[in-house]
Amino acid sequence: MENLLAAWREFLRGKSKRKDMEQFYLKLIHNLFCLHDELSNKTYKHGEYAAFHIFDPKPRHIHKASVRDRLLHHAIYRVLYPFFDKVFIADSYSCQIGKGTHRALNRFKEFGYKVGKNNTKTCWVLKCDIRKFFTNIDHKILMTILQQYIPDTGILWLLRQIINSFSSTRPGVGLPLGNLTSQLFVNIYMNEFDQFVKHKLKARYYLRYADDFMIFSDDRVWLEKQILPIQKFLRNELKLDLHPDKLFIKTLASSVDFLGWVHFSDHRVLRTATKRRMLKRIKENSKQETLSSYLGLIKHGNTHKLRNKILSK
Repeated sequence: MENLLAAWREFLRGKSKRKDMEQFYLKLIHNLFCLHDELSNKTYKHGEYAAFHIFDPKPRHIHKASVRDRLLHHAIYRVLYPFFDKVFIADSYSCQIGKGTHRALNRFKEFGYKVGKNNTKTCWVLKCDIRKFFTNIDHKILMTILQQYIPDTGILWLLRQIINSFSSTRPGVGLPLGNLTSQLFVNIYMNEFDQFVKHKLKARYYLRYADDFMIFSDDRVWLEKQILPIQKFLRNELKLDLHPDKLFIKTLASSVDFLGWVHFSDHRVLRTATKRRMLKRIKENSKQETLSSYLGLIKHGNTHKLRNKILSK
């Protein structure tokens, strides 16, 4: 019960004025006790999802659970994340406390300098993307991985309820983009691959952000030889496939696109599409908060001209 109350306080932040949150809050204690009883008696069943589309910038199909279920996702996350955070490799950056895009960008830059010996050698980058990542997470494989870490049958029962509450293209496959637990589950799922790359392939300069990952090396031939083992592991162990149009080996000097920035050996610039989208949004909403947000974003690259353009608007 203490965890549910703590989860509610955290979950409420920034959402208190939403209608569904207000309705749940009107009978908060009753709702929490009912949820607690269902969990204790193992009669809990996950509810339906509300589906909608967003464009951020590409179209995404989001599935939103009820307040009751989202609160439970938060409570589960509070308990499981601190444990799995110690299991994950240092260079996995998405949806983790103290990490995120800025840390990933800085690590990318650091790897480029180390492999390129401060721009005195050629730095090659193998960049890959997993096709339809969330859509193809296999439920049985995910549960098998979770069982390796969690001996408690009650926790496993609950996680199974959450995981099986959603399927994408076919039964037993896919996680909803809208769940907080989905962010943790995909990192647990992909940790199997992270460990394979680090300990089997012995890739020293490897980083991953969600379904986007890359390996840095001064040896192009060695990178080429890693593609087949990577494809086999993903297909055989995780039932995932690389996106054929987003797999390449390039020199860092010729530019590598990663997390909205185009990276070079000694600098990075904002991707053209990102820049256009940003200027369009500023034109539509020129409030100080919006300007401050974008100025905070672009300070992480070589954007002197763009900064002046924003400030002149």
